[in-house]
Amino acid sequence: MLGFDSIGSATLIAYDGEPILTTDAWINDDAYFGSWGHDYSIPPEQMDAIRRAKFHWFSHGHPDHLNTESLPLLTGGQILLSDHHGGRIKRDLEGMGHKVRVLKDHEWVQLSPRIKVYTIANVNQDSIILIDVGGTLIINTNDSPDFGASMHVRRIAKAYKNVYYFALHGWGGADMMNLFDAQGRKLVDPKERRRPIAPRAQRAAMMYGAHYVAPFSGFHVYQRDDSAWANVLIPELEDYQASARQTGPRMLPSFIRVNAENNEVREIRPPRNALKVRPASDFGDNWSDQMTREDAAKIDAYFKAREHLAGSFGFVEVKMGGKTHTVDLNPALRKRGITFEAPRGSFMTCLEYEIFDDLLIGNFMKTTLHGVEGLYPDFSPYVCKYADNGGAKSNAELRSYFLHYFLRDPVANIFKKVTTGSEDVIRKLLPADSGLFRTAKNFYYQIGARRP
Repeated sequence: MLGFDSIGSATLIAYDGEPILTTDAWINDDAYFGSWGHDYSIPPEQMDAIRRAKFHWFSHGHPDHLNTESLPLLTGGQILLSDHHGGRIKRDLEGMGHKVRVLKDHEWVQLSPRIKVYTIANVNQDSIILIDVGGTLIINTNDSPDFGASMHVRRIAKAYKNVYYFALHGWGGADMMNLFDAQGRKLVDPKERRRPIAPRAQRAAMMYGAHYVAPFSGFHVYQRDDSAWANVLIPELEDYQASARQTGPRMLPSFIRVNAENNEVREIRPPRNALKVRPASDFGDNWSDQMTREDAAKIDAYFKAREHLAGSFGFVEVKMGGKTHTVDLNPALRKRGITFEAPRGSFMTCLEYEIFDDLLIGNFMKTTLHGVEGLYPDFSPYVCKYADNGGAKSNAELRSYFLHYFLRDPVANIFKKVTTGSEDVIRKLLPADSGLFRTAKNFYYQIGARRP
């Protein structure tokens, strides 16, 4: 067979007579301290192909993409990575004994006679991959934002008759949503989030120059008793198809097999796993475990090392097992801060291994905002992306980090800042959930799709 399958949460399998490449092969049972499980099983045929593939590409370090418990099941294939600043993923994987190859940005790499790949890493410590399967182009952006890459990808896509686009589109169930204000009101209303998915996915596909788009990178379920509330943000398969437009990129089913020789698309129907909600203690978390003095010192050291925080927040407060510790960051901003309430086990593990994003995305930690609107843009990327994953903690390291990515592709970075600036202006003028905002954003997508 010459073609590809989409299966699992964010896995593509490319075939050239045999399995050649997989992407983000999360094939074990859980991620994020047991909070996430697979909503759908991976059928035996695809599981066998994943395990036998010669190459395994991982977009970034989140455990629903690069899952260390899944790696021993990938029998002997070489690991491929995009060229991330700091090289943490490469270093960690080689330390575990894996064969790793880093792919340079914007270069085609031949993996088999009829399959080649092209990757682009970005400042978010994420990356996208283009896969040419016998003249059919796959654009896999997984859950990466567009940092100007769409400009390059669209130019490449023009040379292909059939272009498939795979990316995360949903209701926010794959992001941090357990947010509260200082009065204890939940800041995420699931009803407001449950807007049609297909039109947004189709508009994004237009931005990248694709002809087909399929749901991707979000087929998980929340299975801990302290995160199961977030299942209201996980779409059903039919939700991905609702309100799909008849013009523009065609909306495809969630799991598919594509024959690249005749462009035949066949739906794969994997069985759905029964949801079993389990106590947090099954995954080593006990909410009653109390913070120690040593914990408080480690919490201080972790947050104070991330120098950018002091410019935006006065404090970070941590609650564990009925005890509270406050990290004083900036007395001049004492009314601006964040409170995290979490089990000691997972919280301290994330600080030790510098994987704080796992706490946020697990959606069992309660996050309260004081005098700030959200974790973006001044907390999540600076703590989780630039510091934890990219190794840029001090302000001097951050300047070097940003310059590194800017110099990789100045044109794309400028393009991104211009387009983001335009959307930010719209966001400040119009409420995000208003009809006028959605109309303006739709116009923005249409204009972007026409750019060369």
